[in-house]
Amino acid sequence: MSELLKNHLGGRWTAGTGAGTALVDPVLGTELVRVDATGLDLRGGFAHARETGGAALRAMTYRERAAMLAAAAKVLQSKRDDYYAIATANSGTVKNDSAVDIDGGLYTLSTYARLGDSLGDRRVLLDGEAVRLGKEPLFQSQHLLVPTRGLALLINAFNFPSWGLWEKAAPALLSGVPVVVKPATATAWLTQRMVQDVVDAGVLPSGALSVVCGSSAGLMDALEPLDVVSFTGSADTAALIRSDAAVAQRSVRVNIEADSINSALLLPGEAPGSEAFELLVKEVAREMTQKSGQKCTAIRRVFVPEALYGSASEAIASRLARTTVGNPRNESVRMGALVSRAQLNAVREGLAQLRAQGETLHDGASHALVDADAAVACCVGPTLLGARNAAGSDASDRLHDTEVFGPVATLLPYRDTRHALQLIARGHGSLVASVYGSDAKALADAALGLAPLHGRVHVVSPDVATLHTGHGNVMPQSLHGGPGRAGGGEELGGLRALNFYHRRVAIQASTASLAHLA
Repeated sequence: MSELLKNHLGGRWTAGTGAGTALVDPVLGTELVRVDATGLDLRGGFAHARETGGAALRAMTYRERAAMLAAAAKVLQSKRDDYYAIATANSGTVKNDSAVDIDGGLYTLSTYARLGDSLGDRRVLLDGEAVRLGKEPLFQSQHLLVPTRGLALLINAFNFPSWGLWEKAAPALLSGVPVVVKPATATAWLTQRMVQDVVDAGVLPSGALSVVCGSSAGLMDALEPLDVVSFTGSADTAALIRSDAAVAQRSVRVNIEADSINSALLLPGEAPGSEAFELLVKEVAREMTQKSGQKCTAIRRVFVPEALYGSASEAIASRLARTTVGNPRNESVRMGALVSRAQLNAVREGLAQLRAQGETLHDGASHALVDADAAVACCVGPTLLGARNAAGSDASDRLHDTEVFGPVATLLPYRDTRHALQLIARGHGSLVASVYGSDAKALADAALGLAPLHGRVHVVSPDVATLHTGHGNVMPQSLHGGPGRAGGGEELGGLRALNFYHRRVAIQASTASLAHLA
């Protein structure tokens, strides 16, 4: 039987008392490790995080906590090779895709270390200027941001076990709030190992960082009113969290990032083969295949002028056809596996729903697997579907409603820009949309039209062809989140991320007293 990974709770490493759930190599089908959270003292562990970890963190200044993050990043950087090996085995990702998760997480952690250092030797943050409450400036109101006295429970998705950890934990720890992370079971190994390496290095106070692997049962029950929850995952699970007594009755603050039908839009006026056209084609193919399409920000719908539908279909399909799929250990492979058999089945079911309303423009079944047994490996080739005309884009409701969390996208023709924006709006709110064109004013107008529907709008023109950071790449300097179906939450965005982990309070006092607050 494989190793049972330990949880870290209450300042110590503890194994669950059950047999555990096996984590499996999605290419080879072999058991790797097991995780289990049975029998953990969640209430006691959470109390230790709040009382011991929280007190130690709040005693530090922002600059001191930033140095703590920098030290953690240094520890993780020294063990990158171990993390890549785990990602290959547990997530089935090729090296470049593992880098998006692992190096992306380290970059985000290091970014918040730099941002925190800029806040200096303070323990609270001023929120705006003091405002007088009468004719004379002797009695005023000053808003402050103070770290919450609770803990941050981070419930993460399976697709980013590294980045998903650090993009939440870095701003929480910088804010002075202890973290308990619950990674998705299927890929929990990388998260657990990173937490273990940082905890064992002693760069954080006891109770500042905890990890619970396995079942999430009881986690929400152990929360108290000043705690916060940040969740990434399905809309169904998000609904359960929102309706939980911790949120509905004890007013635990919650941030949700859920399903998202993200879009890419090629503006009118571009010819087949133009630079903007080629930029769209390249980005769509990359977003479909990176991490086997298992990204919450991946492009799911591609909108092009009706006259360009055939050209776009051929160009994207041609790129996809060159993608080698199979065992990520083989250097010729460019796209690895889905993370599990359950995920493979979900992708196949979703594809069947989409195919009922769309034509197949490139069939993933045409890709022979490299160095992998199709009966065992959770691999599937990239599939591009489409609606033949603009009327089909209007009529095909499943193409706007169904997210297949894998290497699948749909090409949709539109009549004019107004029609394209109407079709994109049928996604009911998304994390990101990207816009491609060469007319600066048309790009700006489209970005403003998309802004109310998205957390981020990524504008790509020929002058930034080699500079833009990518449709699906979440940079810590920019907002990550989105309205409506995307969950209504906000993460990252530089120092804006700290807002979630602070409480805003108005201090009404004399001008002399207010002068001492910061």
